[in-house]
Amino acid sequence: MTPEPPVRAQRRPRPTAPADAPRNGDEVLDDIVSLLAGHIGQTANVAPPPARSRTARRGPRVQISVDYGDTDPRSIHKMAGEIGYSITSNWFAQWMAKLLVAGVLSRSRAAVFLFVAGGQKKGTGIASYTQQQITDGLNELLDGMPGAKKITRPTVNKAVKTLIEWGWLESAGYGRIRLNVTLWFAGNSGEQKHVLEEIASDHGSEPEAFPHRVGPRCLPGQQMLDFEEAPARGAAG
Repeated sequence: MTPEPPVRAQRRPRPTAPADAPRNGDEVLDDIVSLLAGHIGQTANVAPPPARSRTARRGPRVQISVDYGDTDPRSIHKMAGEIGYSITSNWFAQWMAKLLVAGVLSRSRAAVFLFVAGGQKKGTGIASYTQQQITDGLNELLDGMPGAKKITRPTVNKAVKTLIEWGWLESAGYGRIRLNVTLWFAGNSGEQKHVLEEIASDHGSEPEAFPHRVGPRCLPGQQMLDFEEAPARGAAG
């Protein structure tokens, strides 16, 4: 009798990934984040996707279009000239305009202040000018104009004294003039804070000392500036 052949174990089919295995939402989100990070020049902190079997086919690609504006909000301002720019208090700009119309701020005082303010060294609030240099600088355009009426040094001297009384300027010695940096300042907020700390140290933190009081006095709108709270309006000096 011929023996029967042994029964072979039936092979089970190996599991294979479906032809179009869809990717889960996390994988698609990781691809989107990586794409956006590449556009802005940064490396995305995204966990690497799990390894896929060679036999598994990738799902459909996701295409994203990103539009950028022409202006970078972090770019610097476009300003005329080559000596930079300063930050001015909006209240002070209007205060100057009112004083000009009222005839309190004379042309010579306005000219001296603007010339000094435009010449301050960045981050210091200091302009290194003698009164003669201010006089010569203001008369620069008149040098080629015979008979033109120029500003004189005594007039500049009087204007500087008045602006110091008003708290717009302060003498810093050795031919230097310090501006009231709450009104007009060339520099960032950190530099301004440092300058204000120096001024407070020089004046013993007196509440009515420079740069808190802004004149002229005895006029509506006289300001007592408080750096801890909002400026008080209408305080008479």
